[in-house]
Amino acid sequence: MTYDFLIIGGGIAGISAAARLSSLGSVLLLESEDQFAHHASGRSAALFEPSYGLPPVVALSRASEAHLRHEDGGVLSPRGLMMVAGPEEKDAFEKDAAGMELAPLPVEEARQIVPILNPETVAHTALADHAWDIDTDLLIQNFLRTARDNGAEALTRAPATAIAREGGQWRVDTPQGRFAARALVNAAGPWAGQVAAMAGATKISFTPYRRSMARIPAPGGHDISAWPMIFGAGETWYAKPDAGALIVSPAEEHAMDPHDAWADDMVLAEGLARYEERVTEPVTRMLANWAGLRTFAPDRVLVIGADPTVSDFFWTAGQGGYGFQTSAGASQLLADLVAGRATALEADIVAALSPSRFG
Repeated sequence: MTYDFLIIGGGIAGISAAARLSSLGSVLLLESEDQFAHHASGRSAALFEPSYGLPPVVALSRASEAHLRHEDGGVLSPRGLMMVAGPEEKDAFEKDAAGMELAPLPVEEARQIVPILNPETVAHTALADHAWDIDTDLLIQNFLRTARDNGAEALTRAPATAIAREGGQWRVDTPQGRFAARALVNAAGPWAGQVAAMAGATKISFTPYRRSMARIPAPGGHDISAWPMIFGAGETWYAKPDAGALIVSPAEEHAMDPHDAWADDMVLAEGLARYEERVTEPVTRMLANWAGLRTFAPDRVLVIGADPTVSDFFWTAGQGGYGFQTSAGASQLLADLVAGRATALEADIVAALSPSRFG
């Protein structure tokens, strides 16, 4: 069988692309691991903050909001954002608070919301309510259900080992067999550059960056379910309630080769120390830790659209830390471009996302 679309990569980018493209033709989705959304998609902080990122990213996030809020009952729940800073971090605090549209808040009022904030080390706080938790598992399942209801097929344990174009079709070899398609979609996350190289597509220098997480018990036995996500100024750490516990990240960006990432103990310790400096409750133990790779194009903007040099090769890659919150808008843009129809995004935004910007 020759599929209309073969998608390489079963994270949120590939899964959402499968849902959108399945209304345009037959789809095969290939994931190299034992399960979908195993790598970066399975290790996300899962926050929708529509003003986060560069203008093309913000445009995609805003284009995703209605879907995330309403489709299939919605996947968003209120969370909010709080920024905290020490007296020496005033400049970074004011820059971040302005960029994220946070309103200044007296420290005393912030402590009424998050009582573990240390009044001796926290000198500046700001708050906003325009951030929501994303039920990432539900979003993934919704997109997969849509794809399958439209007849899409999906395979795990099927990494692409060779790619060739023959007779106007793409041929992709995997351990589970050889598959053919009229169009190829590169949604391979950290491996997007490798997939492009196998296909002879435009060379784009993606960089995967590790980000680590530690899960700790609720500090001081507090009910933290209504706490906002908390950022240190300059995004030197962040903390977020998670199913009765707290996840704390050093917010590091360490360049890595594509791989199944794991947390570095020293990096976690340094990040937890920065968090502890701003709170009154010490970290006594970790419940778990993990890491994921956030993969960026050189300009830190997603890459979506047709390859400028290779026929019927499409990109949806470079999601960085924005994959879930842009997924609905990004996949809709991809489907619109593939179908040759008008998009809801401005032409300059579409151009800023296009792989053509790299040659």
